[in-house]
Amino acid sequence: MNVLGKTGIMMLSAEMEPRLFDLDFQLLADSFLTLIAVIALFFFLSYFLFNPARDFMSKRQERIKGELDEAKKNQEEAATLKAEYEEKLKSIDKEAESILSAARKKALDNEASIVAKAKEEAHLIIDRANSEAEQEKLRVKDDVKKEMITVASAMAQKAVGDSMDVSVQERLVDETLKEIGDGTWLS
Repeated sequence: MNVLGKTGIMMLSAEMEPRLFDLDFQLLADSFLTLIAVIALFFFLSYFLFNPARDFMSKRQERIKGELDEAKKNQEEAATLKAEYEEKLKSIDKEAESILSAARKKALDNEASIVAKAKEEAHLIIDRANSEAEQEKLRVKDDVKKEMITVASAMAQKAVGDSMDVSVQERLVDETLKEIGDGTWLS
């Protein structure tokens, strides 16, 4: 074998030996095509998979944020309502006491009014009874006078006789009553 053949074989055998890192044109072309495929795949997946997933996640995040805000708002409203109801419960005792106080005052006013009306009616009844008693007293007095006149005229008729008339009899009885006085017949 000639020298050139030996060197050529050595070169061939050296080229056939696997190297750890070999930068030949084919490797660079494959690497470049792989890089373009990865970038294209990244943009493709980003457009069709990552962007919808991002949109879904952002919508979900907004929905959760909205629900949290609404829950916080509802919690604040509930706390406000709770405070209002607690305040109302505290004021209910005061309102009940004021209502009871007003009812007591009204009852006392009604009682005073009823007592005043009863006293007024009692005074009216007493006045009416006094008036009726006075009238009855006058009627009895008149009846007694008439009875006395009748008795006196009967006695005078017997004593004087038939010559005395009724007007003279009445005059005599009146004079006798005046002499005796009204006070004697009233007692």
